[in-house]
Amino acid sequence: MANPMQLAELVCARFSHDLSGLLGSMNGVLELVADARGQNAEEVALAVRTAGELTMRLRLLRAAWGGVSDPMDAGALQAQMPGIPGSHRLQLDLDGLAPAAVFPPSMARLILNILLLAREAMPRGGVLALSGDPANHVVAHIAGPDAAWPEGFARCITEEGYAWSTLGDPRHLQAPLTALIAWTTGLRLSLMMATGPSDSTPPPLLITAAPN
Repeated sequence: MANPMQLAELVCARFSHDLSGLLGSMNGVLELVADARGQNAEEVALAVRTAGELTMRLRLLRAAWGGVSDPMDAGALQAQMPGIPGSHRLQLDLDGLAPAAVFPPSMARLILNILLLAREAMPRGGVLALSGDPANHVVAHIAGPDAAWPEGFARCITEEGYAWSTLGDPRHLQAPLTALIAWTTGLRLSLMMATGPSDSTPPPLLITAAPN
């Protein structure tokens, strides 16, 4: 296989497909048990919530990592938020997007990975704000306590070989993976460095289609 990324995408897609049916069945059974209101109602309610969160997580990872995504409008993007680990700490601000904005499939997939990356970049929570027109470019801003793009991310988005070389630790997968998805889908990521000396906020991330 010429592209190692394609193998990873196929494995993720197959893994997600094989688990989604079983998970759906488990959700249905748990909901029936919850409706029965047995003596362990609290434990059953927790199981229902956990299964629901797992369903949303699997749905998000399949769209972000599985190699195939659908176009997404703002509502569809917001609907993916519950799948992010610790999503209660992350707020998504879409007010800066063009009216009736729709993300093309490749852009939508990359934005989902940026959502996952933003959660890692803001360990104490914060806001990810998206602005622009997905047909041309989108700018991602992160803001929150201790917010910072992961170490090495800036180099990953400028050197594809470096991004490949940093793969190996699953705990730090998202930064190089986000960069590699951009590299392999014809999109370009760049950090917009601050123009003022007193600006200590993380630089915005610009997502554009690579020039022909």
